Amino acid sequence: MGFVKTAEEVARARAILKRVRFVAAEVLQVEFLTDRDVIAALLPPGFEPAAEALASAKVGRWRSNCVGDYSGGALYVHARYKGMDAPYTVAMYMDAEPAIMYGREVLGEPKKAASSSLYRRGSAMHGFVERRGVRIIDLQADLKDDLGPLRTSSAAFNVKAAPAADGSSCEADAVVTHVAFENNFSKRLSGEGHVILQSNLHDPCGDIPVYETRAATYLEGDLEGSGRSVGTIDKDAFFPYLLGRMDDFTLLDTEAQFR
Repeated sequence: MGFVKTAEEVARARAILKRVRFVAAEVLQVEFLTDRDVIAALLPPGFEPAAEALASAKVGRWRSNCVGDYSGGALYVHARYKGMDAPYTVAMYMDAEPAIMYGREVLGEPKKAASSSLYRRGSAMHGFVERRGVRIIDLQADLKDDLGPLRTSSAAFNVKAAPAADGSSCEADAVVTHVAFENNFSKRLSGEGHVILQSNLHDPCGDIPVYETRAATYLEGDLEGSGRSVGTIDKDAFFPYLLGRMDDFTLLDTEAQFR
């Protein structure tokens, strides 16, 4: 496969992108209550907080039919858009470039490169994401309840946008995406969990307060996903949110060291 794909290669890529599979997943997720005003401030125009100020954090590892093997984690807040309820992705971190490129370029997931780990010993589990020397997501759980296998559906909102070439705004209006998953979980464990969120200069995860932890869940199984565009956001209105998803350019001035 070269820099310009053949018609046959394009057809194969289209078929994969239309229905992606993430298999052999191992995911620890903890839900928690947070501040409704914080959720409202995080959500772009057109979104509103869900009825309950619910957020979630997860750490996991996956295999796939499209981006190889990878691990990482994410933060979500529950939101509503055009009558649909689903988690909105606030931040997402992965350790493999193909996974970052696919999620960011195709779906608009706010992905960055980071390291993560997930450990289990008996009923105890520990998962975390580290970036720039800080453990920005740290999950611990005691999972004593075996809930058995489950087939279920889930979804998530993301926003796809790119900065303009002159740096003045987004290149075009941002696109709201809705990704639906069909999940076949072979294992589900549930119990009590604990969430610690911390910030570095470029990842303000600690700005999301953890008021009360809800269920902690560990899942193993396969996910099949498909995305679609469901709306747009004015490019100037979304630009502050786009900049907030990137590392802070104003803090990366190394030129001054040589003045």
